[in-house]
Amino acid sequence: MDGPDFTLERAAILAGAPRIAGVDEVGRGPLAGPVTAAAVVLDPDNIPGGLNDSKKLTPKRREALCATLLDVAEVSIAHASVEEIDTLNILRASHLAMTRAIAGLPSPPDHLLIDGHMIPDNTVIPAQCVVRGDGLSLSIAAASIVAKTWRDAHMRDLAQQFPGYGWEQNAGYPSKSHREALQNLGVTPHHRRSFKPVHNILYQYKNVSD
Repeated sequence: MDGPDFTLERAAILAGAPRIAGVDEVGRGPLAGPVTAAAVVLDPDNIPGGLNDSKKLTPKRREALCATLLDVAEVSIAHASVEEIDTLNILRASHLAMTRAIAGLPSPPDHLLIDGHMIPDNTVIPAQCVVRGDGLSLSIAAASIVAKTWRDAHMRDLAQQFPGYGWEQNAGYPSKSHREALQNLGVTPHHRRSFKPVHNILYQYKNVSD
């Protein structure tokens, strides 16, 4: 198959659920920054061309599609903070961000298409999981584009405040240069302390100071 389509959405519409929200998150793997989710309800009569898994698009193309989606679709963006990630764990924090994004839509959708293996707890709207959904469903692909565009922009802003970690390029993911900066510059308030590379450095500091 050549990219996502509207098959899952059409099936839900035919089953009596006219407003379908695609839901996806980005940022489970980074050592720094929030996890971000988006919920997008596409207009079946005005779907932007070129929607695809955000990882298969260039940053410039993602930004252009995100701007278009904000104009022609219902879009909600939400995140879970580093503190929430460290308190809840990354899976539960990802689901919290998704739940917030769904709740932020102008009105509740009739059906949810959620990327991944699990439906977040306390989801009251009928929902289905779609594994690798950003490559199958146009609505999930749209959500992946919006979430990644927003989070990348947020990490570029944080990079201005905390230079040296390369967040403007690596978006907080554990690249070699980011790991080296963590060793050389230390841990910032935006690092996830529950993640092993960050935790290990904090443990080293503790041993040195004891």
